[in-house]
Amino acid sequence: MRLKKLILLLTGLFLIGSCATKKETKILRLAHTLDTKHPVHKAMVILGKKLEKKSNGTLKVKLYPSGQLGAERECLELLQIGSLDITKVSAAVLENFITEYKVFSIPYLFRDRQHAFQVFDGTIGDEMLTKGDKYRLRGLTFYDAGSRSFYTKEKPIKTPEDLNGLKIRVQKSNMAVAMVNSLGGSPTPISWGELYTALQQGVVDGAENNLPSFYTSKHYEICKYFSLDQHTSVPDVLLIGLDTWERLSKQEQIWLKEAARESTIEQRRLWADSEKESLDAITASGVEIITPDKVLFEKQTESIQTMFQEQPEMLALIKNIKNTNQ
Repeated sequence: MRLKKLILLLTGLFLIGSCATKKETKILRLAHTLDTKHPVHKAMVILGKKLEKKSNGTLKVKLYPSGQLGAERECLELLQIGSLDITKVSAAVLENFITEYKVFSIPYLFRDRQHAFQVFDGTIGDEMLTKGDKYRLRGLTFYDAGSRSFYTKEKPIKTPEDLNGLKIRVQKSNMAVAMVNSLGGSPTPISWGELYTALQQGVVDGAENNLPSFYTSKHYEICKYFSLDQHTSVPDVLLIGLDTWERLSKQEQIWLKEAARESTIEQRRLWADSEKESLDAITASGVEIITPDKVLFEKQTESIQTMFQEQPEMLALIKNIKNTNQ
């Protein structure tokens, strides 16, 4: 009888111990608007694998690509109310929520790609990632989105004058609108998911984006001119809703930040490969690649910085960016 009670007691203790050590798996829902072939999506797959490994399977990422849960602005709003955990948006869209992100849409702000990485990976980048806390949005990392250039259906863009009167799709960004206006074009905000049809139906004459997005979206099927004016280097930003962030333990937050950073390193490699692959593919498909004199575009967009003349904090931020490792 005593042996039976001892066995029951030990069994109970074992079950209690098992329940205590069994960890609950948390699923982080990550939605974005890009195609699954896009290098940024591939980086998110890497993020999920690294996070699962670091957490020993207790943290997992479930991806919703291709705009399944809405456009970028809608995903940000879902983050704010806690209905979505993580999303990726362009800094150009994020500027509608967090004013400081407007600086990344200033034409020719960065000297080159290395300068941009120094800003994103340094003190300025770290500070920018926390700017959204009061809007319930916490930045995790900056993904490389290359340089944005113009592409058109009917005529090549060799000088700013070639944009006169053309309807150019832009993101829903005041800075993007100001940039196209300064070059003489007619900026037309349209969501990314609707752009292929808009180009097809002649709602717009062209758009502006990076090479991988131009290729993976198949816009090259309609637009046969790609002008490498490289007017802006607007990063993608990976964000987590502050509600979700605060529900994670300190250790889980560390794992997530580490996984995000490691995925960024891989993403930059994937992006470089994708740019070359995209350029080769669109050239083979018959797209004409134009290499214009960027100085002409830079001079005509200089006036955009005057938008910040009465905003000393923004002017200081622009100065700090330009002075980074100069």
